[in-house]
Amino acid sequence: MREEGPGAVPVHGTVADGWEPVRDTFAENFARRGDVGAAVALHHEGRAVVDLWAGRTGFDGGGRWERRTAQVVRSAGKGVAAVCLLLLHQRGQLDLDAPVHTYWAEFKAAGKDRVTVRDVLAHRAGVPALDTPLTPREALDGVSGPRAVAAQEPSFAPGRAHGYHAQTFSWLVGELVLRVTGRTIGQYVAEEVAGPLGLDLWLGLPADQDHRVGRIGSVVTPEPPASGGLRARPKRTVKDAYADPASLTSRAFAAITPAPDENDPAYRAGELAGSGTIATARSLARCYAALLGDVTGGDVTADGASDDGPRPGSGSGSGRRLFDPGTLAAASTVEADGPDQVLLLNTRFGPGFMLHGPASPMLGARSFGHPGRGGSLGFADPDSGIGFAYVTNGMQRNVTADPRAQALVRAVRQCLR
Repeated sequence: MREEGPGAVPVHGTVADGWEPVRDTFAENFARRGDVGAAVALHHEGRAVVDLWAGRTGFDGGGRWERRTAQVVRSAGKGVAAVCLLLLHQRGQLDLDAPVHTYWAEFKAAGKDRVTVRDVLAHRAGVPALDTPLTPREALDGVSGPRAVAAQEPSFAPGRAHGYHAQTFSWLVGELVLRVTGRTIGQYVAEEVAGPLGLDLWLGLPADQDHRVGRIGSVVTPEPPASGGLRARPKRTVKDAYADPASLTSRAFAAITPAPDENDPAYRAGELAGSGTIATARSLARCYAALLGDVTGGDVTADGASDDGPRPGSGSGSGRRLFDPGTLAAASTVEADGPDQVLLLNTRFGPGFMLHGPASPMLGARSFGHPGRGGSLGFADPDSGIGFAYVTNGMQRNVTADPRAQALVRAVRQCLR
């Protein structure tokens, strides 16, 4: 690996021979696609081959993005939450085909008695919105969210359609982990995923790590080239749905009202599995790589050495594989495919992961992972042995296929040819 030199916006970090197109595209994201501060990382067959970062820690300016800068990744953290439930299933502690009320008795209210754990993961539970939105404080208290989704009457027939549970996914998955293990989902992530792998990845940020997290916010979305962009402009009906506060689309994204301040330490310390995960790109990529097989060493530094061992009391940090072959196969199995009642476009979901498709292009048919609204993306591709992550603090106008992330995916595909 070699150290990268300066450019219009200096790109720092390392890239292995043959992976230079990823570096070049990452630089172009700052020059042409409006990035402010970001990082991209890539594992190939268990080995770190890309670890790059650039820009500012604040979406509105501020300090320099450093090697250890972490970022709120929004819904890209839904994939980490899915890992938790699939690990519980793999270990025989959770049956994906059991009704949710088997573990959480209150959830059977309002006609939800047949909703299964698999339905929750596939966004078929029917409760993407709440009749009475929660305040940011209620959303984080660990009680109000689960109570609200348990009492909520479905917006569509559970199990017969799917619609993106943008916010309610946090309380659905978090409460299942709590009921099965007695641990909060943040504790489970720390003890069963981040700790053993030595990751800088948190669902519930410790106060002593808050200084490492960049400021997230909305930035200007550059117009696509006149010759055609990466994706079609939204249909008017979709735009209208986002503009209509009574639509299921708007209500799903407004389950927490007013919108929480994602730069607030209280939000960062919360355990919202659907939107609050915080990670470095290298750790999110390493997490996905570990689903595919053993990963070598710790996070790779600019000189190729590893400075990230296991966290205190967290386990061996051995980089062992997390998913057995059966769980890995299940991760990319289609559970829901077609019109999304919330996003109003065709989406494809496996058990908790968004799958490769028009709404979120990844590398191939068996890729699985999750984008974050406004930019971030993490995924694994079993066929190529890729664990990928891109994180950014500049949120652009998109929900799934971000142009910056998609440019990087194309560069990865080019390197694999």
